[in-house]
This record gives sequence, structure tokens and C-alpha cells, in this order.
Amino acid sequence: MEVKAIKTSIFKENENLVDFIVRHIPKLKNNSVLVVTSKIVALSEGRTAIIKNSKTKEEFIKKESDFAVKTKYVWLTIKDGAVMASAGIDESNANGKLILLPKDSYKTADLLRKVLLKRYKIKNLGIIITDSRTIPLRTGIVGMAVGYAGFKGLKDYRKSKDIFGRKFHFSRVDVADSLATSAVLEMGEGNEQKPLAIIENTSIEFCDKVNKKELYIDPKEDMYRPLFAKLPKK
Repeated sequence: MEVKAIKTSIFKENENLVDFIVRHIPKLKNNSVLVVTSKIVALSEGRTAIIKNSKTKEEFIKKESDFAVKTKYVWLTIKDGAVMASAGIDESNANGKLILLPKDSYKTADLLRKVLLKRYKIKNLGIIITDSRTIPLRTGIVGMAVGYAGFKGLKDYRKSKDIFGRKFHFSRVDVADSLATSAVLEMGEGNEQKPLAIIENTSIEFCDKVNKKELYIDPKEDMYRPLFAKLPKK
């Protein structure tokens, strides 16, 4: 697998996203995956807000979340079926504003794919819209796919056999977030100015429609819930 982040000009609020992508990536090979940071998708949609004070930010976080609880460092939230800090609302590289997550990242990914398939004149194309997230009990951030299109986001090993003939009962691979993490590593989180990336030579399965619920787990069924429920309070 090959991952290449693309250095670009600064994306401006309400700028045309497709034109921006094509301008910086004139050609794209068939069977590629195009990765786009959620920040420029949100800017293209005008999903920004002016920061007045800390209360204003808290109001936006609660409004954007399905669940929100204040912790020592950030608001821990659930949004679009994923756990993230502050509902994905970001102040970095925002020029004094809050940048929210895109309104519907799966829908945007699907629309981008349809338009870019025609622009690049290719048959297969994956689209991933990324954000960053933390992982419980790990320092640092990794990438995540807040929306994707054009490929199956989950690889299921259940009922297949390992190298010794033993059947898998639970193993599934989160393809979408794995690809997102590899791209975010190259794109960076600071002043790299690389909001786009191209992934080539992957073993993913391309498709026309994705199940946007395939990665979702009901919080009541999450395997980590009992662990955190029993942790001693400090």
C-alpha cells in the first residue's frame, strides 16, 4: 500500500471542494482512494462559528452531540455513532473560528465519488473523509473515517479459518478507519498544509454503495463498557 499526502494552497471558507481537489490532483489512477480532511469539507459547507466565549463553545458542543459529558480535559461526546472529543469541533488552523464536522460526511463522500469518477474518467474510486480521535488508555491521536464511499469499510473474517484451520468467531477488520489512520499520519496535524492524500495498491473491495452502519456498535453492546464501568474513581 502506498500513501501520499498532497501539499495544497490554503482552503478558503465556501470554496468549491471539487475544483480544489482537481486543481491539486490533476490525475488519479483507477482503484485509488482519495482522502480528504473533514476540515476542508466543513469549510466548503460553511460549517463554522464565531467564538464568543467558552460558554458559546460548550453550547455548540452540546448541540452537535448525541451525548456529551464534561471531563477533566475536554467534553467527551458521541456523534454519528463514534466517540470523540468535543463533537469534532476544532479551533486549530481555523483563523479564530470554530470549525464543526461536516453535516453528513457519508453523503458528501458519495457525492464527491460520483463527480470525481467522471472528472478522472476511472471506474473504481474510494473516498474517505477523515478526522482525528483519541483511543482509551493511549496517548496521542490517530485518524478516523467520519464518512466514506466506494468500498466496503469492514472486512469480515468470521467463519473463515486461520492458518491452523481454526474458525474465527469474532474477528473483523475496520478497513475504513485503518486507511484513515495511515493517511492522517502522512497528512499531519499541524502546519503541514496537506489536507488531501492518495492511497494506492490497497486490497480493499470496491463497491457502489456502502452500509453506513456497518462499523456501528450499540453502546450497550460495546466490549469495553464493563471495564470502564468498574474502574475505581480517583
